[in-house]
Amino acid sequence: MTGAVQEAAIATREHPPPSNAAATPAAATAATRPGRVVGLDGIRGLAALFVVLNHIFERAWPGYPANPAPFWAAWMVYGRFAVIIFIALSGFSLGLGPARSGWRYKSIAAYAHRRAWRILPPYWAALGFSLVMTWYVLAQPGWPVPNGKSVVVYGFLTQDAFSQGHNGGFWSAGSPNRAFWSIAIEVQLYVLLPLLLLLVRRVSARAMVGLVAAIVVTIGLLGPHVALMNSALVRFTPDLAVLFAVGLLAAGIVSAAERTRSRPWAGYALAATVPVIALMVVKGSAWSNLNLFWLDLAWAPAIGCLLAAIATSHPRPVVRFLDSPLPRSLGSCSYSLYLTHMPIVIAVSYGLVLGRVTTGTPTFFVLAAILLPVTVCFARLFAAAFELPFQRHRGWIPLRQAMSARLRQLRAEPAVLAGRWRGASRANGPRNPAGGRCRPAHPRPVAGRARPASRPGAPVPPAPPHSATRSGMR
Repeated sequence: MTGAVQEAAIATREHPPPSNAAATPAAATAATRPGRVVGLDGIRGLAALFVVLNHIFERAWPGYPANPAPFWAAWMVYGRFAVIIFIALSGFSLGLGPARSGWRYKSIAAYAHRRAWRILPPYWAALGFSLVMTWYVLAQPGWPVPNGKSVVVYGFLTQDAFSQGHNGGFWSAGSPNRAFWSIAIEVQLYVLLPLLLLLVRRVSARAMVGLVAAIVVTIGLLGPHVALMNSALVRFTPDLAVLFAVGLLAAGIVSAAERTRSRPWAGYALAATVPVIALMVVKGSAWSNLNLFWLDLAWAPAIGCLLAAIATSHPRPVVRFLDSPLPRSLGSCSYSLYLTHMPIVIAVSYGLVLGRVTTGTPTFFVLAAILLPVTVCFARLFAAAFELPFQRHRGWIPLRQAMSARLRQLRAEPAVLAGRWRGASRANGPRNPAGGRCRPAHPRPVAGRARPASRPGAPVPPAPPHSATRSGMR
């Protein structure tokens, strides 16, 4: 990306660039023969954590696209890597089902409903949270404050089609959460998926990737010279479509022949990674961050081979690590972590730390100590309320039934606990020296009052007519 593309990239949401946020895919962990693909949740979790680290990094060492950080932290400037991992993983996860059934969806309407049900409720809840944080807690200095237009633009996921407060215009809208740009991109790719599957069925998966790559590369080459294509480069980041297509291609590994599955995909991924890293080291961070379009395309083969390797459980130590409790737990709330972390990072960074702690390494460690646990814990709570229920219940009726059952359970729990407490109190009452329970003493009658003839009790049944009392037997 050179010339006008570089300038436009700096002047738009990508300054700070898409490395500032990564779109966590809404695609749920898929299953292969005979079970789920082990390791996908771990990849999501680690990528989401990398996003948070990237945002902390950029506030500890400002100066993007340059990288003034020490060598041990320099890698955190490349937050865009999490974006392409998430997008490729979305294509891979959504392609697993069709790959087992001849690259077909049983119902396009059902597919659209599942995607909307999975993506929109957490996104709209996070939009409300971001607006509240921006309006009533702290807006990021130097960025437009969101307004009513922002609610409309972001609510309908059209933020990438309109200016985000930089170029003016009627639909110019401040961003409540600058990470949301990639959610709109991902939704656009969901719309594109049925067409990609049609190309796979009619031609082949490789041809589909080749066609998408050819279109995107043409846009990239003509972008600096054609205003319309330059705008498409900046707003819609078409390079991510290639990553999505590569992920879809990699999903075919689940139905491939054993000869294809047994290939050294991890070795292929490593071989494709080395040239990209060498290029980034030689050119430096400033060049790399200003040429994200071409760098994303360069990463595509390595990521596709990595996904194929994970799907075939190789290398086994890596897969076991990805399926360990911590990465898997992070993966279960990775979408919520992506959606909600940015307003928290802004509030803590600009409201509590920056200006009070020395810029650089001290700021990084202070922010990391605060933000990593806070954002992860908040994401888990947010996911429990707005994400996981929509994964477990695939419609309004089962969701309402589950919520009603839960409310009834919550209402019944205090009475059950009180009953258990009373029972425990009786069981643990005072005991006599022999070990038995003591009977409560009956109160003595007050002086001056007659003792009742007998205590009230159950009525004594009358004796049968033929029976005789002891006084009559004389």
